[in-house]
Amino acid sequence: MKYIKNIDKPIQKYRFYIQSIFVLLCLWIAYDFYYFVEFLESGGTAEFTERPPGAEGFLPISALMSVYYFVLTGNIHQAHPAGFFILIAIVSVSFLFGKSFCSWICPVGFLSELIGDFGDKIQKKLFKKIRRIPRWLDYPLRSLKYLLLAFFINAIFLSMTTLALKAFLDSPYNIVADVKMWYFFADISKTSLIVIGVLFLLSIPFRNFWCRYLCPYGALLGLTSLLSPNKIKRNTDTCIDCNLCAKACPSNIKVDKVKTVWSDECSTCMSCVDSCPVKDALELKSIATKQAVPKKFVVVGIATIFFLILGIAKITDNWYNKIPQQQYLMIHKNINSLGHPRSSADINRLNEAAVKKQNNQLLGN
Repeated sequence: MKYIKNIDKPIQKYRFYIQSIFVLLCLWIAYDFYYFVEFLESGGTAEFTERPPGAEGFLPISALMSVYYFVLTGNIHQAHPAGFFILIAIVSVSFLFGKSFCSWICPVGFLSELIGDFGDKIQKKLFKKIRRIPRWLDYPLRSLKYLLLAFFINAIFLSMTTLALKAFLDSPYNIVADVKMWYFFADISKTSLIVIGVLFLLSIPFRNFWCRYLCPYGALLGLTSLLSPNKIKRNTDTCIDCNLCAKACPSNIKVDKVKTVWSDECSTCMSCVDSCPVKDALELKSIATKQAVPKKFVVVGIATIFFLILGIAKITDNWYNKIPQQQYLMIHKNINSLGHPRSSADINRLNEAAVKKQNNQLLGN
């Protein structure tokens, strides 16, 4: 049988461009946020800089609580409304194009990919081949991120009442959670620095160590991606069993052994499709229509869906929060005394406080 050569141009350079754009956006957000924190530290005497709402993309737990609060009440909480829409955008692109946020948008994923590429080059020089964590160890390690996700689901969805959710979202801690996060990295402790350093070093021999084994965000998107209507499919009639797709897969999926890639680790990076030497042997296809999804459509689709949802936030006046400058300044004075609930006992106290506050309001009326 004669096989037709795949002449489609790879889209990895476009994926790199999109990743780079989002990294630059994050640096821009960090630049603006630095001056916003400087304004707070001055007590309001420095020139005011608008707090960049994009910073809420780094508050996934608060955003998850906002989504749950919206499900229960129909209201978008105004402490971090941008975080609500950013999370919806992230889940949406990962639903339509299986976990694509991780390989197309996430700056941590981009950094992990660069470190992984560096690690692969080192391994090839030292061992003449790339070594991976054996399956008997890989599966238990991958379960860690799901255990972390289960912890957050239990703490939010199973342990908190609507009143407790509102009490937390209204709390001074949640309002300045992004500022607290800034200080965590700006004045990082020795222990935290060691942990980050260890994760960095582990990512060299073990590609995407954080993303693959520890990121609860990745666990959530991995589960979402299983429901995606678009999957990588292999045509067994035209496949020449060259194994190039499996070698190209950064998630170590055995693409060459399956007809359809059903994996929570597939991030639709399209590396396997780009590497296939045979026309139409490996494609991203719609499960419903059985039609191939053009690679360029993936590029345009991910960017369009993500920014369209953020545009809805802007149009509906749910991008900037409604927290006054004076409230930020007052809370910042006591920021070191603000803490996050860390245990079930803390959550119970939050529930009790919320109920007590509601009862007092009813009695007052």
